[in-house]
This record gives sequence, structure tokens and C-alpha cells, in this order.
Amino acid sequence: MQAPKIIIAVDGHSSCGKSTLSKQLARVLHYNYIDTGAMYRAVTLYALRKGLIANNQVDEQALINELLNIHITFSFNEKEQKSDTILNGENVENEIRSLRVSGFVSPVATIKAVREAMVEQQQAMGIEKGIVMDGRDIGTVVFPQAELKIFMTASPEVRAKRRYDELLAKGETVAYQDILQNVEARDHLDSTREESPLRKAEDALVLDNSYLSREEQLSWVLDKVKTLLHED
Repeated sequence: MQAPKIIIAVDGHSSCGKSTLSKQLARVLHYNYIDTGAMYRAVTLYALRKGLIANNQVDEQALINELLNIHITFSFNEKEQKSDTILNGENVENEIRSLRVSGFVSPVATIKAVREAMVEQQQAMGIEKGIVMDGRDIGTVVFPQAELKIFMTASPEVRAKRRYDELLAKGETVAYQDILQNVEARDHLDSTREESPLRKAEDALVLDNSYLSREEQLSWVLDKVKTLLHED
């Protein structure tokens, strides 16, 4: 008898490895993976391209007026075995990971209409269950009924070093201190914004992966899944 499918919500701070863990879980469980953070990054990229962000300020109303023109989907990359983010038919997976986009993700994500538009798309993706979704408010706003909720965290220094190494590997020229400041600034914005602030759901399990390997954290979560599904 096939085990019932569930919704796994993975929330937490930026650069905690939420996407990495979620992709691993989806692959092992044969679930669909939805990267909600990538959706907000794609909206931010769209706004930058359209000139809706100038002098470090987001033109909120202009962006709201464009929401109906922003269509985000995901395409499985067979070669790299991961999901790529598609913005209006264009693969923007690499561009949305740039530091330029990272600097404006949080203010864009605070806009109520933007979040409502993305949440509507996300909830539609979870109707059939069997998904792993990561972001900032999955267990509290998007899927408060999720059967398993994980809240990931790690020290700002550890997260900045991970992000620094990731960008260097892609050939970008960056300074660790700039990355650390960006991580700390995003933490503050994510936790204090009025619209869907970052917070741990009451029934979420905390996973501090500061000193855990990818294999160790995956094993930890899979144990929780097996217990939830009463598997041996």
C-alpha cells in the first residue's frame, strides 16, 4: 500500500540551505519541489528590468500594476537534476541568484499585493499534496495545515560564508563583509515587516544546521517524515 502524500513546509532565515534540503527531500520522496524564494526573486528581477526600482526604492504601485504580467513556473533541469525558475517563458535561474537581486528581495516581498499573488499560485500547486515547499511563511500563511513543518536556522556568519562560497564558485567577485551585511539586513527586514513577517509556526520543528552536513540534516528530516507516516 502506497504511503499517503503530505505537504512539507520548510521555513527559515535566508541562506540557511532551505532550498538544498527541500530539493533533497523532494528527490528522495519523489515529491514536487517548489522554491517560493525564487518566485519573489523573479518578481524582483522583473521589477529591476522594468525600471521599477530606482534610488534603492521600489515603486510599489507600478509593480502592483504589473503583477498580471508576471508568470512564474518551474522546469526540471535534467542535466543538473534541479528545478529552474522560469519568468514569462525565460529561464532566469542564474540571474535571480545575483547579489543585485538579493538586495531588493525583502522590500519587494513586503508588498501585500505581491505576496497575495504569489501565495495564490503556491496554494494551487499544493492541492494534490506530495510537495516540498520552502520560503519564509509557508507553515504560517501558505500551508498552515501542512503535516510537517520545519524551521531552519544557522548563525549569520555561517550563512554568509555559505553564500560567499556559492557566489565565488559562480565566478562572481564579492566581499564576505558585504554578504554578511546583506544577510543581517535581510534577517531584520524579514522579521519586522508588516506583511507576513518571518516567524516560526507553533508546531514547527527547529533545525539548526550551523554545524550539520547536508547528509546529517537530510537524515534528521527523513526520520521525522517516517515517524509521521508511521513507517519502520
